[in-house]
Amino acid sequence: MSPLLAELPVDRILKTLRTRRQGPLLTIELNAPEQGNAVNDAMLDDLLTVLDGQDPAVRVVVLAAAGRDFCLGGDRVEFSEHLAHDPTGSGIRASGVRAQRVCDALTSNPAVTIARVQGRAIGAGFALALACDLRVGADTATFRLPELALGLPTAWGGLLPRLVNEVGAARVREIVLTGRPVRAHEARHLSILQNIVAEDALDAAVMTWAEPLLRRSAAALRVTKTLLHSLTASTRLADVSALDPELMAAVVAEVHHTGRSRPPG
Repeated sequence: MSPLLAELPVDRILKTLRTRRQGPLLTIELNAPEQGNAVNDAMLDDLLTVLDGQDPAVRVVVLAAAGRDFCLGGDRVEFSEHLAHDPTGSGIRASGVRAQRVCDALTSNPAVTIARVQGRAIGAGFALALACDLRVGADTATFRLPELALGLPTAWGGLLPRLVNEVGAARVREIVLTGRPVRAHEARHLSILQNIVAEDALDAAVMTWAEPLLRRSAAALRVTKTLLHSLTASTRLADVSALDPELMAAVVAEVHHTGRSRPPG
């Protein structure tokens, strides 16, 4: 548990999350460290429960994670179970729709969302962090998109258009096609992170951003975020991320049919 969470009263404990609320500050902690906080349907449902039921008085939402790593990607066991249950990919498609809703809920959230990243943020974990407005990482944090090496498209939660918008097409092309890790200092240079600090200073860095925001008018924050989101969206007229669940399911079904299926990381 991060020191930030330890200092706040327990609000809710869900199956895969812990949340803490202190006035207009809401902290959501991914809480499956023994599985590297791998994203499964239960976690997506828990995130939707919290985000869809968010109090309008909340001005800042911090997305944190328990344990050594922020998130090691999708749950490989559940992915394989979905495929075994229905080789056409219906379970994977349904999971992809949940992922899209969660990432959209973070991006379009009326509150300012801050990702607090330690350790590795892989695949789905990368997408969750990128969906937040502000991202601070430990100086040892790494980001990676291994989907191509696993025989999968980079199609989860609208990650690709967000990444292109934040980083630029040429850089994203190289990161996606090679699947190489992006370490903290490069991540900041590319605007994947806006700040990097020592891991024991992560909470202080989060609060450096959060404290002035908590004093802002909720209405002013909401309108400003809407304007920023609209300006960003105008540069993504060809965004086809709504097709992510269909693309993932179609590719997985084809790969499974040819006998070369591997679960995502």
